[in-house]
Amino acid sequence: MTTSPRTGAERYLRNRLNDPGYAAAHEQARRRVDAIDSVLRDLDARREDLGFSKAELARRAGLRPEAVRRLFASQTANPTLATLSAIADALDLELRPVRRDAESAA
Repeated sequence: MTTSPRTGAERYLRNRLNDPGYAAAHEQARRRVDAIDSVLRDLDARREDLGFSKAELARRAGLRPEAVRRLFASQTANPTLATLSAIADALDLELRPVRRDAESAA
């Protein structure tokens, strides 16, 4: 069951999503945000599994502690690949692109 938009912003977005071009761009942006969120959640889970504090992870990755704290706390994190790579390396992980299966790409 779909609920009706409660705010002007929600109504505006609903109307904009009726435009196929806007809807496609919105979906692409949503996938990118979801991908970053997923990577950050996985890195943070590994950090916790290893028992590292955020400060310890920053030290091991050669990053500033406040940068690592913000990365895992921010709702709008958009880290560089170099930052993600440094953190992954400090956690003994590799970052690898994985092809989406045909079903999820549709």
